[in-house]
Amino acid sequence: MAILTFIKKLDMKLFLALFFLTISYTSILGQVSCEELIEYVEDEGYVKGTVSSIKLIDSSWLKEVKAYSIENTIVVIAKIKKDKWAINSKKYIFCGISSYNWNAFFYGLYDIGKTYGERFHKYIYDNKCKCY
Repeated sequence: MAILTFIKKLDMKLFLALFFLTISYTSILGQVSCEELIEYVEDEGYVKGTVSSIKLIDSSWLKEVKAYSIENTIVVIAKIKKDKWAINSKKYIFCGISSYNWNAFFYGLYDIGKTYGERFHKYIYDNKCKCY
């Protein structure tokens, strides 16, 4: 009987330990939704540069790319087309972009002849923000 009580207490302690570990892990990795982060950056950030939909008219997937300077870093918010007519789009956020990468994407000096889409994949895409 004492052994069963001990096992039940051990199971409860183990369950509680795993529960709190899971809560801590989740809160550390994904504290903010991507929508909240986008809203914060758009409200509080300083626009560093924009590649408008007019410049991206020939892109099959990019609608607009905008860089913000916020808290001593560059954050990019890209509107990605959901259909070929670009009527619907979704915003995605990319964090910690270096000035070199933004300038290489924006000006294209190092990749003459490459499209904005190709440069986006090369210089911006791998820096997705850790949000949910």
